[in-house]
Amino acid sequence: MLSTALSCFMRQHHPLAIPFSPSFSFPFPVGRLLKNPVMHYQQFRMAARVAGVLGLLAGAALAAPGFQTQTVYLSGTGVEDAVPWKFRVSEGMRANQPGTIPVPGCWELHGYGAYSYGHDKVQPNEVGYYEREFAAPAEWRGQRVFLVFDGVMTDAEVKVNGQVAGPVHQGAYYRFKHEITALLKWGAPNTLEVVVHKESANASVNRAERRGDYWNYSGIFRPVSLQVVPPQFVERMAIHAQADGAFTMQVFSEGKAEAVRAEILTLQDQPVGEAFQAVLVSGGPTVLQTRVKQPQTWTAETPNLYKVRVSLLAGGQIVHQREQRFGFRTMEVRAGDGLYVNGSKVRLKGTCRHSFHPDSGRALSRAISRADIELMQAMNMNAVRMSHYPPDEHFLDLCDELGMYVLDELAGWQKCYDADIGARLLEEMVTRDVNHPAILFWDNGNEGGWNTALDTLFAKYDPQQRHVLHPWALFGDVDTKHYAVYSAVVSALNSNHIYMPTEFVHGLYDGGQGAGLEDYWNLMLAKPNSAGGFTWALVDEAVKRTDQNGRLDANGNLAPDGIVGPHREKEGSFYTIQELWSPVRVLLKELPANFDGAVPVHNTYAFTDLSACRFSWALVRFPAPDAAPGHQVIAQGNAPSPAVPPDGKGAVKLPLPADWRQADALRFTATNPNGRELWTWTWPIIKASSVCQRIVPPAAGKAAGQLRGENIVVQAGDAEFQFSAKDGLLQKVLRGGNAFSLSNGPVLVAENQPEGTKKSGGDKKKDAAKNPNPAPAPVLDASTPRTVTHHADGGEYVIRADYDGPTKFIEWRVRGNGWLQLRYAYALQGEFDCFGVSFDYPESQVKAVKWLGQGPYRVWKNRLAGTTLDVHRKNYNDTLAGQTWEYPEFKGYHAGLRWAVLETGEGPLTVVANQEDLFLRLFTPQTPIEPKSARMIFPAGNLSFLHAIAPIGNKFHKASDTGPMGMKNQASGTYQGEVFLKFGP
Repeated sequence: MLSTALSCFMRQHHPLAIPFSPSFSFPFPVGRLLKNPVMHYQQFRMAARVAGVLGLLAGAALAAPGFQTQTVYLSGTGVEDAVPWKFRVSEGMRANQPGTIPVPGCWELHGYGAYSYGHDKVQPNEVGYYEREFAAPAEWRGQRVFLVFDGVMTDAEVKVNGQVAGPVHQGAYYRFKHEITALLKWGAPNTLEVVVHKESANASVNRAERRGDYWNYSGIFRPVSLQVVPPQFVERMAIHAQADGAFTMQVFSEGKAEAVRAEILTLQDQPVGEAFQAVLVSGGPTVLQTRVKQPQTWTAETPNLYKVRVSLLAGGQIVHQREQRFGFRTMEVRAGDGLYVNGSKVRLKGTCRHSFHPDSGRALSRAISRADIELMQAMNMNAVRMSHYPPDEHFLDLCDELGMYVLDELAGWQKCYDADIGARLLEEMVTRDVNHPAILFWDNGNEGGWNTALDTLFAKYDPQQRHVLHPWALFGDVDTKHYAVYSAVVSALNSNHIYMPTEFVHGLYDGGQGAGLEDYWNLMLAKPNSAGGFTWALVDEAVKRTDQNGRLDANGNLAPDGIVGPHREKEGSFYTIQELWSPVRVLLKELPANFDGAVPVHNTYAFTDLSACRFSWALVRFPAPDAAPGHQVIAQGNAPSPAVPPDGKGAVKLPLPADWRQADALRFTATNPNGRELWTWTWPIIKASSVCQRIVPPAAGKAAGQLRGENIVVQAGDAEFQFSAKDGLLQKVLRGGNAFSLSNGPVLVAENQPEGTKKSGGDKKKDAAKNPNPAPAPVLDASTPRTVTHHADGGEYVIRADYDGPTKFIEWRVRGNGWLQLRYAYALQGEFDCFGVSFDYPESQVKAVKWLGQGPYRVWKNRLAGTTLDVHRKNYNDTLAGQTWEYPEFKGYHAGLRWAVLETGEGPLTVVANQEDLFLRLFTPQTPIEPKSARMIFPAGNLSFLHAIAPIGNKFHKASDTGPMGMKNQASGTYQGEVFLKFGP
């Protein structure tokens, strides 16, 4: 009631006020006050008095107002509400030009200084000069005031009213504070000056933070606030709350007091057990203990939170009070076995996340944090690794709330902090983050960037004694080795150590982290000592270049490693991961002939029984090629949720109608207990041959042909077809006098290119610039036509070419109604990247494609999961994944072809497959900048019907190193194809 009353009062008198809450942020228009502190000072005083009075009435046995910490933001809380400060920079863009800059923010993104990447040989070293005025109300006299910075990149010198506030802080990603009580002018404007050095004066800070494989930024990139506390106050707490209800808390306080009292509450302020207290210990933490009966425990699947209210007592009265959220959670690392949360084994399905946004650099907001977590959870991830530094606190708050396991990381990419500064920054990280139940591990640096002298210090500040990892190494019985090839993963999972790579399947361009993941994950699920792993990385880190008209710059192939684009555009791997990491695994690849509605499932949840999930089904019918994309639902319903315990197997019984086989496909959807879709599986019921019969009309009319020079010309109604009399290949098509440029096919194409390596794979920049879309030469060109015949067959006209060599025959049947039937056969032995037949068609004529098949994203041999059987449509684009971000990409391999309509400037070109096993290839994507092993191999031609497609490697591995699905295709025997084509409407 009192909270509501105060909120209403402040909204009425101060529309920009921050709402009152028990954790209490000061309720007044901060941004307006800071812009004009004198004009708004009286408003500030009134708000302070109201807040103090109502706080007094709401508390029990209070000695004075202000018994809770008052937090006043001098900046915005994030980039959305950033506050302008006076600013200038010493060098680079707008050097020494006075202006303003939003805080929090990175100054490069606001047109100051110079951009730099950690690998750059020469690093700019600008100095940024910030200034801001703020008020210190007279009501604060007798209180202590601290100036708190959540993150400044990199060295920060702070002055208040011209006087030094404290030592220069070095290290970007850590909260620090200075007490400024003695420096303030009460009831008058105060001047805050912050001098920020892009490069640190400490060489080890630069090595650990600014020489990594990522963009560097500069400035006050996290919030700045004032914290006002009474002379005696609770400085912080460190909590150890276990799954059995045992609760231990260290309370650190300053000033004279007598005792510390605590009570555990729900987030709705309902007491949980009795209050408990202890006599204050001077010179060290006061330890309080209690036990809660049958607490609701915290896991990523059940993120149950509580809070503890801590009161500092002096003279029997509360002099200060703080609240802290926490969760009852027990984390264990069982040697040689795995990770256990609350006694149950867990496998981490996660990715590595930089604090990054293309428009704001490292400066983020709570909204961006939430969006990123929800994005990861939509991929069925349950974990995230902080790379390579601790994140914004609101990100950890939301991981607690929404349910994500976290690896929190001390900065250090291949180089570490010196022991002295490393110890201080470690303390700042752990003391800020220690109470987050989401955090399972501390990472001491990354890839050699660990100072082993710091390993024991984590436990000094963490009563939970969390396990410490050295990402990239075997340390503490946890093997976190990065980027192991498939065979090395087999060996690691046969060892006596827990295997949990903190980076694997390194994304680069379109292979993303989906290519190869299925093989790796099947291994990890099969071995008990697997604890899961973390892919690299969440986002393509292409930053907006304010010095280049807003161009998005991923620095060549160094930073486009994400599952999603810089603005979180979903790439194909997003859906691959969503399907493969669904906690409900469907053990049914296709519908058997005797399918009775029972869908076998494996529950890979750690805590959730499938009875808590929801399951539904739908029978659908697909439209004809001339109709709108999508599907028609002809029947649907829910299925009973079976009781299948974690790691158990069972079946979901679908109550399908008796005539369910009359539908085209069956869709099956699993939904988690919160209503989020895990994945929808679609199985075809109708065969491709039946789809073909539905679309292609019976033969009608009469086609007539003749030899005309070197071509066989066939007339069918208003359509004319020209075939080479030498080899039987299609040369040209006319329809109603309009030409269709499909030609030079079908030509057998079978690629067997050498695999790229980390150093030599793919084209270099200069080669890509010369020819960004090179056409690979076909491996096989040994087939020669033996005979070419043509004749009438009833109303049809037949052209047949028989070959010597791998190609066996090509047969065309021209129907009188203008439909063109193509049959062909070829024989291959050995291994190939891809094989099938190709045609030429001018890419410049293409506008869009609509097709019935797996989509809408393209696929690779080792990234087939994540697509859906449906009628899809996409406009032409020339997207180069990781360099441009219009998705889904138009070009590439597409699985499960039933039919396709290529919408062109010449008219529609329709293809209907009369078999199940064809891939449709649409043109060749551009070659990206230095693809390393993530090479995209395509056959000659640009419109292909293939029996086998190529896999794709990643940044560090050839495709064949990522598992069986990444191996080349083994061809053996004769392959046949049959498609129908129609030109025009």
